[in-house]
Amino acid sequence: MSDRMKTLVETLNYHNRRYYVLDDPEISDADYDRLMRELLALERKYPELILPESPTQRVGGGRADLFEPVTHALPMLSLDNSLNEEEIAEFDERTRRTLGDGHDIEYVCEPKLDGLAVELVYENGFLTIASTRGDGAVGENVTQNIRTIKSIPLKLAAVDGQTPQRLDVRAEVILGILEFTELNRQREDGGEATFANPRNAAAGSLRQLDPTITASRPLDIYCYGVGHYAGITFTSQWHVLQIFKQLGLKTNPLIQKVVGIEQVKKYHQQMMERRTTLPYDIDGIVVKVNDLQRQRLLGIKAKSPRWAIAYKFPPRQEITRITDIIAQVGRTGVLTPVAIMSPVNVGGVEVSRATLHNQDEIDRKDIRIGDWVVIERAGDVIPKVVKVIDSRRTGQEAKYSLPRTCPACGSQTIRIEGEAAQRCINLSCPAQTKERIYHFASKGAMDIDGLGSKLVDQLVEKGYIKDVADIYFLKKATLVNLQRMADKSAENLLNAIHESKSRSLDRVLFALGIRFVGEHVAKVLVRAFKSIDRLATASREELMAIHEIGPQVAQSVVDFFAAEHNLKVIERLRQGGVEMRPPQESAKILAGKTLVFTGALRTLTRQQARTLTEELGGRAASSVSKNTDFVVLGEDAGAKAAKARELGVPLLSEEEFRKMAGLN
Repeated sequence: MSDRMKTLVETLNYHNRRYYVLDDPEISDADYDRLMRELLALERKYPELILPESPTQRVGGGRADLFEPVTHALPMLSLDNSLNEEEIAEFDERTRRTLGDGHDIEYVCEPKLDGLAVELVYENGFLTIASTRGDGAVGENVTQNIRTIKSIPLKLAAVDGQTPQRLDVRAEVILGILEFTELNRQREDGGEATFANPRNAAAGSLRQLDPTITASRPLDIYCYGVGHYAGITFTSQWHVLQIFKQLGLKTNPLIQKVVGIEQVKKYHQQMMERRTTLPYDIDGIVVKVNDLQRQRLLGIKAKSPRWAIAYKFPPRQEITRITDIIAQVGRTGVLTPVAIMSPVNVGGVEVSRATLHNQDEIDRKDIRIGDWVVIERAGDVIPKVVKVIDSRRTGQEAKYSLPRTCPACGSQTIRIEGEAAQRCINLSCPAQTKERIYHFASKGAMDIDGLGSKLVDQLVEKGYIKDVADIYFLKKATLVNLQRMADKSAENLLNAIHESKSRSLDRVLFALGIRFVGEHVAKVLVRAFKSIDRLATASREELMAIHEIGPQVAQSVVDFFAAEHNLKVIERLRQGGVEMRPPQESAKILAGKTLVFTGALRTLTRQQARTLTEELGGRAASSVSKNTDFVVLGEDAGAKAAKARELGVPLLSEEEFRKMAGLN
């Protein structure tokens, strides 16, 4: 009986591929249903013989309570964008210059699908885990939901009788335009909120806690690249796609291999012309250097590869009228002018607001209240005012200037020389309070467990917290009166607040949210000045004399400590018990040394490696020079490794770096 069940599984999976991947069915729906019913009957009778790749196992496992984090073996990088022919030509010229190649480069061009990026991990041919892109390093586990997509094989086909030991497939989950329209119609009929666009619908469908809901939505997928792999060899991006097809993975039929930048431009024009006729949304093309060895030579930047770029389409535009302009205040105090407009549909999304960025932008475009304007969704996402239609002016339009006082607290605003932004630097400004407290309590700052956004909202709205110092004067009697805050929860939060009082000074400084002072700069300042009192009296010149502190950071620090209300908040933090002591000095094994990290590290994130280097007295740089002491090589190290060899800079493996740092 197991042989018959195996035959049925193989037959049904074969026909699934013919139907969902190749769009070339060989049997009728009735014949398919007959085979499926036979398999279901046998599996009910012999449940111990059910195969993991059986098409009946696409929906299973019950409801998920949450999406667990999944760390990608190799980061899922984002792409740099080019918006016109000049920028794509610059990419090509830069690529040829880096490779030292005077000839046209072979590229693979792909439609840039507007969906949700995912990674599918196959081990010995079987789909074991699937996750979203997340922040590039860590995504969310959506395996149960991914298994419901019929165009995804649960088991890979063999190539020359073998399947890879490991294959991490990069892909885009999408929802077709017709399917999106029908889904929204059904939601309207059921009294549910509709999705804004197909991408949102695809993302929302894939992140359902109940996989049966995902299964009810006609999601599709196209596979476009690889992450980590073993037991298989690839020579080029084109080779990857051809092997994908043999393995049963769905690839986009519009992908082309071209030679030279002129053919890239031609492909871009062709896809732009076909855009409105395709059954799914695309917002540009993706251009990749074909040869994988050349990709490795070109290497990657912090979050994007140097060997690939997105060549976007011109955004869709509409005309509407600006009815008002208001100023919004963000966490860092920046006043941002926002245009309030008569609602208009742009690319399937209703738009009624658009940022005007700053006063310089308003003046440059001469934007006035009452103007008729052309708007677009930049990158098909963010609403943007492109230009004013001068011919429609009546003379009743009103010019606008950002207020010189903060609209939320009345404090005078400042504009730092060389910056376009106008900002309020009052630490107690109510418009900034919630965002400042979220940041103050976050992991990298004071790390106050339990002080989440919903609780912060309640505390601020009820007037219990007006600035970050108020956190340290909260009482249990106040907390237990809040929603979802029982005695035990209140005690846990108070314990977490008490524990945060001993955080080191660099974390306190970072938590205060001073403009341009991130975690690393905070450490640099604390090493130089040792105390917050000494830092508060430092001049711009003293600050700029410190390595890594430039004029922007120096001026921002001076302005922050010149504000009396900020000094009062710091004093109240002291009164609340915040110690503000410099971190304890540890052994400075790397004192005075400059290290560069390249390639994918297996045991540390790039940020962890940089932080460890700094804690041991060293400096983590981003580029290799004659002043570099060591280059640490991860997997697929690229141009930085070659540069180090050329300059004679010592190379370390990740294992050697760990030993040097005392981790092994």
